[in-house]
Amino acid sequence: MKQRLQQPRPLLAPGVYDALTALVAEQAGFEALYLSGASIAYTRLGRSDVGLTTATEVADTLAQITERVRTPVIVDADTGFGNALNVLRTVHAFERAGAAMIQLEDQTFPKRCGHLDGKGVVPVAEMQGKLRAALDARTRDTTLILARTDALAVEGLDAALDRAEAYLACGVDALFIEALRTPADMDTACARFAQRVPLLANMVEGGKTPVQSAAELGARGFRIVIFPGGTARAVAHTLQGYYASLAAHGSTGPWRDRMLDFDGLNAVIGTPALLAQGQQYG
Repeated sequence: MKQRLQQPRPLLAPGVYDALTALVAEQAGFEALYLSGASIAYTRLGRSDVGLTTATEVADTLAQITERVRTPVIVDADTGFGNALNVLRTVHAFERAGAAMIQLEDQTFPKRCGHLDGKGVVPVAEMQGKLRAALDARTRDTTLILARTDALAVEGLDAALDRAEAYLACGVDALFIEALRTPADMDTACARFAQRVPLLANMVEGGKTPVQSAAELGARGFRIVIFPGGTARAVAHTLQGYYASLAAHGSTGPWRDRMLDFDGLNAVIGTPALLAQGQQYG
């Protein structure tokens, strides 16, 4: 990923939340994946993104994904799940689980989705300490640290940009200024940082940032583009239709053209190859 981010073409990373979604995304040809804490809360807990997920739950999910796919994974480490000492543990755990890039944010705890109102941010010096801890904790320089600031909603754009500057001074590998409100705000952020460090753009359907394509965002100067929760939203919408149809008809018949059959799913997950591999040990 470190080499890939040196290219001018933006890196598009879809949101995933388990090994199956990661596998299907890899088969679609994506060069990177994004594991968000929000998607784990949505799918594993059936809850909102308000700081309920734990470091262990994220690390376990990440390990299951990286065991199944080779595509690099950017992982959302929220606030580091505590203070700087917790950040040390989190980075160790996520690096062992196969993270290519680890994202840390400057929210207070309990944190919440970056596009929800009512956020708070910790002092700049505290976040700098966490970032230095993260950089010290990694054992490979190919494990990248991404610093996110949520200060725009709390302190305004200028303060958010100044925080990003302070975090960059710690030596982080990429920056993420969350919930930029307008194309003008996006251009302001890119004008200050795009030539110095990879900037991430977060696309949330119905969120506070205008949703644009990876090509449009790349032209502005962003080098990483994520659609972190789109997968969970698409799946939830599909399941609403599927379950409503099954309840109404008592059969999956009306949905057969929108489903994989038994053999189709087994082809996606590689069952024939797995069974052939098992025969080598019979």
